[in-house]
Amino acid sequence: MIEIRLCDGFDELEACVQLQIETWGYDESDIIPRKTFLLATKIGGQVIGAFDSEFGAKSAQTLVGFAMSLPGIKRTQNGPQPYLHSHMLAVRVSHRNRGLGAQLKWEQRREALSRGICHMEWTFDPLQITNAFLNIHRLGAISRDYRVDFYGVSSSRLQGGLPTDRLLAEWELDSPRVEAILARRPAAVQNIQDRILVPAPIDRWKASEESRQQALAVQLENRQKFQAAFSRGLAVLGFSRDAEGNGVFELGPLTQAESSYGSGFSKECKTL
Repeated sequence: MIEIRLCDGFDELEACVQLQIETWGYDESDIIPRKTFLLATKIGGQVIGAFDSEFGAKSAQTLVGFAMSLPGIKRTQNGPQPYLHSHMLAVRVSHRNRGLGAQLKWEQRREALSRGICHMEWTFDPLQITNAFLNIHRLGAISRDYRVDFYGVSSSRLQGGLPTDRLLAEWELDSPRVEAILARRPAAVQNIQDRILVPAPIDRWKASEESRQQALAVQLENRQKFQAAFSRGLAVLGFSRDAEGNGVFELGPLTQAESSYGSGFSKECKTL
């Protein structure tokens, strides 16, 4: 009974704002207001919601997730190229682990391709195992750019007071890599040359003052590993979980069979 569609009207956009606060626990200095969500819908961005008609008030749809993106222009080897930057993805606690995050991302892809936009990007915390699994393993994004303390100080409880280090996810929407995942075909064989581990209890370490230094030590060590790997021309191509629940980033060289990231994504975008 979940409907995935574009958000419409002030009330639905305000519901996105409230779910943003519920998810990240932001204070007023970090909250993105309703006006910005509205602006995104007017300038070529996206505010896509997941609505549950059986949750909350009867005979009404309740927002249980959303994805918000903004339009951008990238300077590439082939000149300026339009793309979408997906800034936020949130799912209500009561509706997590149902695949709604992936559904919202695939709808972002469908809507973008319908307009001839074939590239999306977003940043994510490399210490969050669940997000990395979604972005790399389930969606087929790659990463080759590590941004140190990208947002500066954050009031998000999920950040745990640590620097806001981020990996940049690059999602070429109609690449063979992404289309294979969507069609549930076997992925191309990858030449994995390096692995970077994220300990399973990292979220618990971040949430506790007693163990936060342990989380910071992991962040600083992995920061150096990512920067070294990217300087050698490697990219994050895969992500898995081991038997203990640790997250494992898998890095290797990009191949032409996987994507055309290196050429500046100037190929003609296939529309749906």
